[in-house]
Amino acid sequence: MNQIELLAPAKNLECGLTAVKCGADAVYIGAPSFGAREQAGNSLDDIAALVRYAHPYWVRIYATVNTILFDHEISLARDLIWKLYEIGIDGVIIQDMGLLECDLPPLPLIASTQMHNHSPEKIAFLEQAGFQRAILARELTLDQIKAIHKAALAIELEFFIHGSLCVSYSGQCYMSYAMGGRSGNRGQCAQPCRKIYSLIDKQGRVIVDKRYLLSLRDINLSEHLDELIQAGITSFKIEGRLKDPAYVANVVAFYRNRLDGILEQKGLHRSSSGKSTLDFTPDLEKTFNRGYTTYFLLGKNHHIGSIDTPKMVGEPIGRITHVSKTDIRIDTAVSLHPGDGICFFNRRGRLCGSNINAVSGKAICPDKRNGLEKGLMIYRNHDHEFLTRIQNTRTDRKIHISITISDHADGLVFIVEDEDGNHAEYVYSDEFQIAENPEPAIATLRKQLAKTGNTEFQADSIHMETTHTPFLPIAMLNDLRRSLLARLSAIRLQNRPIVTGIVLKNDVPYPRKELLYFGNVLNRHAERFYRRHGVTSIQPAAESGIDLHGQKVMTTRYCIQSQLNRCPKQSHVQRYEEPLYLIDEEGHRFELRFNCEACEMEIVYK
Repeated sequence: MNQIELLAPAKNLECGLTAVKCGADAVYIGAPSFGAREQAGNSLDDIAALVRYAHPYWVRIYATVNTILFDHEISLARDLIWKLYEIGIDGVIIQDMGLLECDLPPLPLIASTQMHNHSPEKIAFLEQAGFQRAILARELTLDQIKAIHKAALAIELEFFIHGSLCVSYSGQCYMSYAMGGRSGNRGQCAQPCRKIYSLIDKQGRVIVDKRYLLSLRDINLSEHLDELIQAGITSFKIEGRLKDPAYVANVVAFYRNRLDGILEQKGLHRSSSGKSTLDFTPDLEKTFNRGYTTYFLLGKNHHIGSIDTPKMVGEPIGRITHVSKTDIRIDTAVSLHPGDGICFFNRRGRLCGSNINAVSGKAICPDKRNGLEKGLMIYRNHDHEFLTRIQNTRTDRKIHISITISDHADGLVFIVEDEDGNHAEYVYSDEFQIAENPEPAIATLRKQLAKTGNTEFQADSIHMETTHTPFLPIAMLNDLRRSLLARLSAIRLQNRPIVTGIVLKNDVPYPRKELLYFGNVLNRHAERFYRRHGVTSIQPAAESGIDLHGQKVMTTRYCIQSQLNRCPKQSHVQRYEEPLYLIDEEGHRFELRFNCEACEMEIVYK
């Protein structure tokens, strides 16, 4: 392992182009249908345009086809994957094992995190079934990742390093489907984890009233990239297929800078080419986040919830020192500007916000004043100048080349070499004059050959190794340069590393003999796959229409009792009287069950 991939999200073509420009080694994007983010589907034409832009940099494009499928959808998904293959994508992310019973193109198969890739046995099975890569469960610790890597050395391991967290084990959440028929495994999650709940005990007493008790902070592992490399991760994934281009630019640029320093120290290489030039300084605090956590990477983490709000609070600015009829004053060293967004928690603990209309020193004029009081802490959740700078960024990405001019039996030879060792040459056999004044002639040669313009290249050095200095017309030099770079582009595409995949139809035993509804088997193809691999009892997926009342609709490593400093494992804390219940504002009732031995919480739909 000597290549590391920074993998960026793309809501659409614009986000994908932004990711490539800012330094991503790979981009994942939603296919027109069957993606786990239904709102982030893209046309084949847009995906093809992204492929055409990305491949000259050896950036890979992965498409998501990662929902579970009904019987009538299997052939449609299979045909879609073939179309994606024909436009040149580099891998397909899937969840439904029924697709492995189809005749798929020779594309690398990537096991979606929706498959709950959490154990060495599961990943070793995926490796033997023909998956090129597994996207690991977000809840894993470093030690668990190391154990998985040891058990399955040949499969690539991808891991989320930044962005929003699902509170449930991915692919194991049926809360949205139970409440309103919108299935997360079908790309339609209504995000009930971001709703308001009250927590009550066995006697009906309210323990916590109307808080966002299932909402988590965002993951940020920027300080632990080196450790993840050592654990066996080769693809570092940024979450965000619903995020805008400013978010993509800021986060990708930040992690590009951070990863490059680590790779240089370790003698490793990135998996794509080119260097991005930024006209802004990335800052992870400036784009959407709910506060950051390392989740469970370093072990048990008690306070990972964002239970006060599922929205972005932002950076603390300072406290209000004065409130008048026209403005407020804040004790702060931060420069605020018109257009900034500020927010605060009012006396009831609810997040309120306002835009700033005008600024004069430490006095600001917000467009909304309700709830603003002396002593309140003010946060900035929208830095207008920073985000405008990113939106107007002229970030560019260039592949570095060197050009050498030498004598040749037929005249002159121009040789170009890129940073990956690719060569192209152009033999100039027309007659040319010897420059009477070499210095200006050499300056002209270098100036014209360095004009790489809108190509993907940037000439770092131009070497003259000729006996005599040639004098060539500027128009001739321009034509020569265009031909030389066109040849190099063609050679780069020809030499671009391409990974192929193949489904291995065998009878390697699946780690379990029985699959309940959270095995997500929704079609006959998937059932046939699992039976071939030794599963003897298969319950249909929840989405087949089973009644989920009284059934488990979520399993999570997040524990509400731990979040509230009432971990049952701690002998000194006062225990709540169980069972505990969550009740939302529409009256849906959920029982909480605590498996303290496994450090898990289960949610049952009542």
